[in-house]
Amino acid sequence: MKDNRLLEMRVFRAVADAGGFTAAANLLGVSQPFVSQTLTALERRLGVQLLHRSTRTQRLTSEGEAFLASCRRLLDEIDFAESAVRSPEPTGELRVTAPRAFGIDQIVPQLPAFMAAYPRIAVHLSMSDALANLIEENFDIAVRMGRLQDSSLLSRRLCKLQRVVVASPAYIERHGAPVTPLGLGRHNCLLWQGPMDHLNRWPFVVNGVPQEVPVQGSFRSSDGTALFEMCVAGVGVMRLAEHLALPAIRRGVLVPLLADYQATDDTAIHVVFLPERRLVPRIRAFVDHLCEVFATPPWGD
Repeated sequence: MKDNRLLEMRVFRAVADAGGFTAAANLLGVSQPFVSQTLTALERRLGVQLLHRSTRTQRLTSEGEAFLASCRRLLDEIDFAESAVRSPEPTGELRVTAPRAFGIDQIVPQLPAFMAAYPRIAVHLSMSDALANLIEENFDIAVRMGRLQDSSLLSRRLCKLQRVVVASPAYIERHGAPVTPLGLGRHNCLLWQGPMDHLNRWPFVVNGVPQEVPVQGSFRSSDGTALFEMCVAGVGVMRLAEHLALPAIRRGVLVPLLADYQATDDTAIHVVFLPERRLVPRIRAFVDHLCEVFATPPWGD
């Protein structure tokens, strides 16, 4: 009896990734009826419904989501085993997610050298300040800034994450500069929104004692680039990551504030990935590349 289980899994994964039977058929180079028949046979064999079908879309059921995660792990292991035998050169699609400002400012400039060194890897880069679920959103690697929240992921440290308090020359001319951390209560501070609300308590060291100062302001956003642009435009004071702050300070676009009270952040920038995918060559290659680049952070030059 012919075993079609791997074929069924590959077809199911293609439907989930492509968002429909026709798109999956085009992706696989087969007919749409073949895709439909294969999925029907898979559901019949498993005894569960994997997809909610409508005339326009196919949406995963809860059983389908769980089965898809298992399919991805198994098919990745098979692809890895075959590629390791055929060729030592990393190949395939690499799906990466990174915070928007850091992605544009720091990750994108590193991609040309990486892609030249590994021409058989196709990089898909998504940039968002929202924390992505690697399994549900099908990412291989995520760049994370700050404290790591998901202990189920493996991580590699890229570099220290330090933030500095800054404002534009125009803002300081209109409103003056705070002399002490408590003076921030009289200033318009730019705030994070959503899951990163803890970043609105700014750490300082006053007379050798660490303290956190809650700040308030008229503008908040979940997008770091938006906050940076508002700071440069003179809207308010911001506690900004060094990769954006230091180049802007050198250009005279921003001015550092409260340097005598600067607290050393105990957080870092990491790359994270699923434990079961740590040996996939394209993932290892990209993680190693980033670790080498950021061992000496480019913004410190």
